[in-house]
Amino acid sequence: MKLALPFLLAALACAQTLNTKDDGYRGIWYFNQPSGDRYVYKYSGGFATYPQQHAPIAIYSKEANKTFFCYGGTVEGKRELLHMVSYYDHSTGEVPRPTILLNKQTEDAHDNPTLSIDGQGHLWIFSSAHGTSRPSYLHRSRKPYSIDAFDLILKTNFSYPQPWYVAGEGFLFLHTRYGGGRGLNWMTSLNGREWSEPQLLAHAEQGHYQVSWPDGGRIGTAFDVHPPPLGLNQRTNLYYLETRDMGRTWRTAQGTRVDVPLRSMDNPALIRDFRKEGLLVYLKDLQYDARHRPVILFLTSKGYQSGPANDPRVLMLARWTGQEWVWTRLTTADHNYDHGSFYIEENGTWRFIGPAAGGPQPYGTGGEIEMWTSRDEGRTWTLAKRLTQNSPYSHTYVRRPLNAHPGFYAFWADGNAFAPSESRLYFAGREGSVFQLPARMSAEREKPRRIR
Repeated sequence: MKLALPFLLAALACAQTLNTKDDGYRGIWYFNQPSGDRYVYKYSGGFATYPQQHAPIAIYSKEANKTFFCYGGTVEGKRELLHMVSYYDHSTGEVPRPTILLNKQTEDAHDNPTLSIDGQGHLWIFSSAHGTSRPSYLHRSRKPYSIDAFDLILKTNFSYPQPWYVAGEGFLFLHTRYGGGRGLNWMTSLNGREWSEPQLLAHAEQGHYQVSWPDGGRIGTAFDVHPPPLGLNQRTNLYYLETRDMGRTWRTAQGTRVDVPLRSMDNPALIRDFRKEGLLVYLKDLQYDARHRPVILFLTSKGYQSGPANDPRVLMLARWTGQEWVWTRLTTADHNYDHGSFYIEENGTWRFIGPAAGGPQPYGTGGEIEMWTSRDEGRTWTLAKRLTQNSPYSHTYVRRPLNAHPGFYAFWADGNAFAPSESRLYFAGREGSVFQLPARMSAEREKPRRIR
């Protein structure tokens, strides 16, 4: 059954779609769950590129020679979420004034948008909702490779959007739906206007989080489980599934076909039972090696609360060899929500960019950004560069663009981890150059300021 485009959306478009320009790049500050201790919140900070379960938020287009990106901006003087769209022009080294797509009518950064680009070059913005209390939106750019104007295509409800466009097949849209917890679902669409009904992939106990990524026409997902009584604050275990046919079948890394939906914690997708080890699992990233085998980046911790009591927080890799899953240690972090991105490059280099170093708000979300590299498929790691130092605010949620260009290789924001603050946006080149996007613009286009 197809969901036809409702006629009433035309009337709603003017109310929801702003298509105006901002005068600079400013991210939203957000917090979750006050902790009543010196760390103030479970997590908080500059969350323009939050969370990792929203992907992709940046895509390099070879045809346009631009890296397009979206992020969570804010109404100045308020913590009110704006959905922002822009690009970095690799030909000129400039960025335009960003487009304000819509005001999401919330301060919740869980509502941040994600991005996709179809085969004709149209940008699609998937605007999330955290749960069912607010609507979600799907917008399409009027012109290919343009951020100037978007049309509202669909008003609906979804959370944690992960849209993947497969050439010749259309969209495979992984996302979450709420109902007795967080259920993992997928939908498909050939043209972005008509969509299949949501199909449930997994809903065991109180639900799951997932990170996903494409490898050609294959889409893989790594996910956890949220057992009672704490649910998401007790997230654990590590699972993996993939599809090579737009969700018609799902298989393990071994190639074993799995019947979905998965309704039990003990299922064929399970690759390690961390619950038995007394460890929580915080998913970070998913990539594929030169032999098209999945590699999962995640963090283990002894508890959900901030602070040294739950150390060590270990960034780990799970690597499928074709025969078994191999587990290696990358480095440590001081917060469960210290999120970085993982890269596997054509020359054999494995790279991690993220807030692995303690920052100006110790044991708060984020920190100073480091670059780590491995030359032996993740067995051993070396600190290659420190990308930020002596920062006033903590840097958070380093994100990897799809088809990442060496000139715009990682994208993130900063913010005070312990109190509301301004938030600025940054990107880094593959070799470690760092640029700050202009918070104020006097011209229509400007060059970002190089800070490293």
